[in-house]
Amino acid sequence: MAVAALFSSHSPLIGLNSPGGEIELEVKAQFEQLRAWVENFKPDLIIELAPDHFNGFFYKLMPSFCVGVEASSVADYKTPAGPLPVDSALAEQCIAYLHQQGVDVATSYDMRVDHGLTQLPDMLFGWENVPPMIPVFINCAAPPRPPMQRVIKLGEAIGQFAAELDCNVLIMGSGGLSHDPPIPLLHSAPPEIRERLISGGELSAEARALRQERTLIEGIKSAAGESDILDINPEWDREVLNLLENRDFDALGRFNDEDISRLAGRGGHEVRAWVAGCAALNAVGPYTAKTWYYRPIPEWIAGFGIMTAELN
Repeated sequence: MAVAALFSSHSPLIGLNSPGGEIELEVKAQFEQLRAWVENFKPDLIIELAPDHFNGFFYKLMPSFCVGVEASSVADYKTPAGPLPVDSALAEQCIAYLHQQGVDVATSYDMRVDHGLTQLPDMLFGWENVPPMIPVFINCAAPPRPPMQRVIKLGEAIGQFAAELDCNVLIMGSGGLSHDPPIPLLHSAPPEIRERLISGGELSAEARALRQERTLIEGIKSAAGESDILDINPEWDREVLNLLENRDFDALGRFNDEDISRLAGRGGHEVRAWVAGCAALNAVGPYTAKTWYYRPIPEWIAGFGIMTAELN
């Protein structure tokens, strides 16, 4: 049995908005090395922690955390469609274990996930070759969000579960870092958007295309310095990476939503996936983390980072 962790920013605009050939080659080279690292680890199971962007979870019933026993991709922003290779038996065991540890996760036998979860495994493995997995949703987009202390508790319980499995477990987290995509907020949304945030439902092809076009335009404006969204914050990003590398969960647990929104934007809350994943590995034992790459990429509306962590 072995447990390791891997984290990466995601962006719906990868492959849509080009940040220039040099940066695209940098990121491509990093993922080639990352794939080699993953192949060397030989994961038998992936536990992926990820957000949603009002594609699968809505205010009609918004859990803080949810484990998918069965799941499928909504295929937004050119991400692949179809079912995820969920190990349903292990997912059910994971839910029961988390409950026993005092973490009240919701259960879904029809989890819908978007690019926040699907982009990273697709880039690492190719969609047809993703290993068996357990998808774990963390509410990062819809206030009130779970506080960081509860996110850490979730991660610790997942790590304890992983440590008891007789297989190689790769814990993955996807999101952030500083990141301010044009996600609407319930209390300021116009009536038709507010209804969508509450009731959900399938988007038509036309509606999804319009939604994606708005984000693409925002990325272009961000790169030109003409957007109203929050600028990428490299100082905040590096602080988060440093705290994760130093396993400083006391400091991470003191992060509050007001500061995250102000300093890192609406998508900055997605660092919950990184925090939970590192807390999971730390529950197995002390780890050494390595930041492979960091660069602010306004065309992708993201402080783009990649990190791995291995037990000492």
